Amino acid sequence: MSFTAPEHLNSSDCRIRYSEGKGRGVYASRKIQRNTVIEISPVLFVGIAEYEQHGKSNALDHRTYKWKDGRMALALGLGSLFNHSTTPNVSYTLDPQTDSIRYETARDIYPDEELCIFYDHKVWFDPVGEAISAIDPEPEDGWRGLSTIANDDIDQENPLNTANPDEIVHELCLPFKILKPSPEEEDQNSIRTVLGWVVDVPEPRHLATLLKWLKGSGLDDPNLDHLKRVRKKDDRTTLLLSIGPTPPQLPVELELASPFQIPVPSSPALTLTSLSLKSALWPTFYAPKRKGEIETWSCGRVAWAREAMEVVITEALKSQSEGELPISAFMPASYGDEDNKKSTVSHDTRTSTSHPLRHPVLNLIRQVANLNLGHPSSSSENGSHYLLTGKTVFLSHEPCVMCSMALLHSRVKQIFYLNPMSRTGGCGGATCLPMVHGVNHQFEIFVWKQTVSKLAINEVLDA
Repeated sequence: MSFTAPEHLNSSDCRIRYSEGKGRGVYASRKIQRNTVIEISPVLFVGIAEYEQHGKSNALDHRTYKWKDGRMALALGLGSLFNHSTTPNVSYTLDPQTDSIRYETARDIYPDEELCIFYDHKVWFDPVGEAISAIDPEPEDGWRGLSTIANDDIDQENPLNTANPDEIVHELCLPFKILKPSPEEEDQNSIRTVLGWVVDVPEPRHLATLLKWLKGSGLDDPNLDHLKRVRKKDDRTTLLLSIGPTPPQLPVELELASPFQIPVPSSPALTLTSLSLKSALWPTFYAPKRKGEIETWSCGRVAWAREAMEVVITEALKSQSEGELPISAFMPASYGDEDNKKSTVSHDTRTSTSHPLRHPVLNLIRQVANLNLGHPSSSSENGSHYLLTGKTVFLSHEPCVMCSMALLHSRVKQIFYLNPMSRTGGCGGATCLPMVHGVNHQFEIFVWKQTVSKLAINEVLDA
């Protein structure tokens, strides 16, 4: 039976056409540049109760998007006509401010090429023209089903492996996603602060002398780089000296008053609202690019991350073969660091040691301390040889609250994990410690997109 597609041409010259095995789809009638907004679809909402009662039993079930508040949204316009692809060329963003969905090209699109989005890893159909494999339902084993895991689950045949290592990978094509914090520090009660030592400087001519003294006395702390050193308010000049438990010793010849402590912002301002609130406490620098920004990833760096995850899987398999829980952690050498190739790997040893604290993260940090593999400036003399400053840790599972706190205290730069732990996880599951108000360090959290589940577990725990 033949079909005639309706004539439909929007501002991006997208047409609706019929495709064998797929039905209707969206196609380009001309070349469309990368990062072009091709559609903004308003949505109709279906309440949770209404969807559970009626939505799952009709054709709308597979045409809706899950909104952030739990409601299901039906995209109007072209939004419901984009077909699925495991290598999509269009990304989309849910916009709760306008109750719409924004569709944008992930790469250059050529005439007559179909525009596709990524539905989910658990689609209800066999994608036309794409190789698929049957995946058993995720077993409820307490470990998010790490039961059929194998190294080839990390997508070794991904085309990124053979691409130019310096080529930048679009965010949509990354095999992981970053957990972005919700808007924060947008009101007075949410501003993160630390106690800083300050001193009033009655004579402005003394400022140059004090600033020079700060550099020479070792108080030029990079942890204060987001703050201005001098505050002038109501004909009063105040100098920020340091943060720490004890006040610094000032030059005696200047005859200054004793330093005193005040709360100062612990991070730069990410929004204009935050800038206003923080600068009311102490002059703060504005760094808007840091908000929700995902650093650029090249093909070579993605391959580095994928190799690290393969090590994590191998170690988890080894752990289970030795009678331990299949949980592992790996700290590779930093990408591109030719001077330091050291790495370390660990797994859970609670079973063999009969010790409740032998989680893989704690074992890893202990190994780093014993082998002095942490930050180059760390040393046993100052007790900071456990620091993971600038390091990345890969994990088979989301770390528990205790391990998340250990990672935070170690000043790790970022972590990747394969399997979320909704009931006990400390990095997005039960809570998200790096985003809790009052902590003095934050690290990036990446969740691997591939579902991993192949490792038979001897003992079911959710810890």
